[in-house]
Amino acid sequence: MDVAHLSTKCFLSPIPSSSLPVLSRIPISLRRSRRAASLRRIRLCSASGSDTLVAGSRKEDGRVSEAARKKEDEFGDLKSWMHENGLPPCKVVLKERPSHHEQHKAIHYIAASEDLQAGDVAFSVPDSLVVTLERVLGNETIAELLTTNKLSELACLALYLMYEKKQGKKSFWYPYIRELDRQRGRGQLAVESPLLWSESELAYLTGSPTKAEVLERAEGIKREYNELDTVWFMAGSLFQQYPYDIPTEAFPFEIFKQAFVAIQSCVVHLQKVSLARRFALVPLGPPLLAYRSNCKAMLAAVDGSVQLVVDRPYKAGESIVVWCGPQPNSKLLLNYGFVDEDNSYDRIVVEAALNTEDPQYQDKRMVAQRNGKLTVQKFHVSVGKEREAVSDMLPYLRLGYVSDPSEMQSVISSQGPICPVSPCMERAVLDQLVDYFERRLAGYPTTMSEDECLLADSNLNPKKLVATQLVRLEKKMLNACLKATVDLINQLPDHTVSPCPAPYTPLLK
Repeated sequence: MDVAHLSTKCFLSPIPSSSLPVLSRIPISLRRSRRAASLRRIRLCSASGSDTLVAGSRKEDGRVSEAARKKEDEFGDLKSWMHENGLPPCKVVLKERPSHHEQHKAIHYIAASEDLQAGDVAFSVPDSLVVTLERVLGNETIAELLTTNKLSELACLALYLMYEKKQGKKSFWYPYIRELDRQRGRGQLAVESPLLWSESELAYLTGSPTKAEVLERAEGIKREYNELDTVWFMAGSLFQQYPYDIPTEAFPFEIFKQAFVAIQSCVVHLQKVSLARRFALVPLGPPLLAYRSNCKAMLAAVDGSVQLVVDRPYKAGESIVVWCGPQPNSKLLLNYGFVDEDNSYDRIVVEAALNTEDPQYQDKRMVAQRNGKLTVQKFHVSVGKEREAVSDMLPYLRLGYVSDPSEMQSVISSQGPICPVSPCMERAVLDQLVDYFERRLAGYPTTMSEDECLLADSNLNPKKLVATQLVRLEKKMLNACLKATVDLINQLPDHTVSPCPAPYTPLLK
């Protein structure tokens, strides 16, 4: 059937979607006082393994001598310390599983100490055993000032615990810091965040946008480090307690980076609390608790404590899990060092942009904004909803292909979301999408079948394992998008129509 025009949506109303709050890392700059300049010249002890949150080299960390074990026993385990300092009786126990790396200590995790039913309170940690900005910075006003000015909460928490570790056993938090050192920022799969991977290990992520995210986050941490002295000056509590330990003099960047990543892996985002308490470090919380995307149990602030109510039954000895929020696997790997194969919140991003060289760019920009879209628009492709995501992209791309001024005026004056789209334009739009998805898939060095062979290897390097899991899941979504687009091409009424030439096609990234 010869159809001259397809009556198709030129622009759809945007589909609202929830987004996960992201910690802003835009540092503020304050003029250093003359006193600071003079203090900088004071010779300070350089940070060694004992002065950092993540202690020692990897090789040293693995040599756990009998003397070291006795030293740990002398101070008891984390849970015993917590009970001595106000933790009420609870229904969990601290257990361990071996690390993938023979030179690293075993991974600790929280398990049920008895059979539990959904709705049971597993534990309730009093606020006196929870680290927040309110505690770190002395008062809530300072904490709010820092966070309002976009200085990262993670940097403040990391700096505080690094200073506390310099006090050694004199620090109240010594048992907790020792536990963080033991975990080394490793998640439940005993894998560190890619932020601590070597360049050769980051190559496992080739083709994935996550690799660029890792490098971008690393740059953000560097900017945080350069602003540490600002925190030190603004926070009176830190200034009084550590008057001569200027942060950037006391702690090298690599040490701060390790501490930052360790804190990132275990910080909890509490709801319905003041700004100064929303990011908290909770002993017995992550990474001792395993994250799971299909779990609804969350740590919550309740009557002067942080409480965990389980959402499912557990047998004694089973590892307890909590919800990690609606995070895609790229964020789970970046923040916690693991990938969830059953993550219903997984997604990839397709970035489309109107061509700024287009003479009709301003008109198209106005139409896009009128329909809730931006000139550079990110489309989130959720797992299992790839077909819907492709359909959501089409109106935006069609707008970019409009070249005739009279057609553009028709789009501008249109009262509804319907406008005529020629068959050749539709074919051009779909062909561009096919080319885009094929190029993204070609950017990975391995195929999906090769990934599956790698994952079948029980001796696969743990970092390569999680990286392969991630890229395989990304490829599945890209392939689903490609299939959905090809299906739309096959549904066109006339396959002999050639794509319309368009001098200012939208850009896909």
